[in-house]
Amino acid sequence: MAGAASPLSGMPRRSLSRSVEDYLKAIYSLEEQGDAVSTSGLAEALELQPGSVSGMVKRLAEAGYVEHERYRGARLTQEGRREALRIIRRHRILETYLSERLGFSWDDVHEEAERLEHAASDRLIESMAAALEYPSHDPHGAPIPTRGGTVEPNSWTTLAQAETGSRIRIRAVQDDDSDRLRYMEARGLLPGVFLIVERQGPFNGPVTVRLDTFPGTIQTVGHELARKILVETSDAPPTTLPASEAAPD
Repeated sequence: MAGAASPLSGMPRRSLSRSVEDYLKAIYSLEEQGDAVSTSGLAEALELQPGSVSGMVKRLAEAGYVEHERYRGARLTQEGRREALRIIRRHRILETYLSERLGFSWDDVHEEAERLEHAASDRLIESMAAALEYPSHDPHGAPIPTRGGTVEPNSWTTLAQAETGSRIRIRAVQDDDSDRLRYMEARGLLPGVFLIVERQGPFNGPVTVRLDTFPGTIQTVGHELARKILVETSDAPPTTLPASEAAPD
C-alpha cells in the first residue's frame, strides 16, 4: 500500500530480528572488501536465494540501515554501520569468552557465538568484556569494536594478494568454517605467524609460503583459502626457532 510504513521503520535497537542482524553483519563484512555489496554476493554469504535478499535489502533501505542503488549495490548508512558493529562486538566478545574462560577451541567458538549473540543481554556482554579486561581482538585475530562503535583501522590484505618474495604476518583468519580452521591450525597458519611468500600461482592458482619461524616448513595454500587469511607486510627481521622446535610438515 502506498505510504505504508516499513515493517522495520522506527524499530528500537533491541527489537531487530535475528535475520536483520545477520544481514547487517554480512553487509559490513562484505563492505570491508572495498566495494558496494551486490545482491548475488550477499545471497552467497547468507546462503539465501537472490530474490529474498533483494526484498530484505529494500526493507533495510526503507528503514534507513542501507543505501541501495539498482545495479550499484548496497552500503550501510551510519545507523546501519552502528548496528552492525554492535552485533559484531557481541559476537567477538562471546567468542573470546568461550575460548579464554570456558576452554572452547578456536574452531568451535564461531557457531556457539552465532547462537548466543542474538539472545545475550547487553549487560551480560559487557560483564564478559570486563571479566576479560576488554580484549582488543578475538581468537581468530579480528579486532573487537568498542562499546562506542569504533573499530581498529588496519591496512590488511589477503594472502591471495601478497606479493611474491614479501615477508608477511598473519593478522586474522575468517572464522565461519570449523573444518577450514582446523586445516589452518594443523599447518601452522595462525594469527601472529610470519610467512615468506615463495610463489603466487598464475590465474588464481595456489600460493606457496614458507613459515618464517619454522625453518624448512613449506605450505601450499589454495586461492580460496588464501582469500580467507588476512595479512600485513612486515619489515621486522626473521625470528627462526631451533630445528628441534620446528613445526612438523
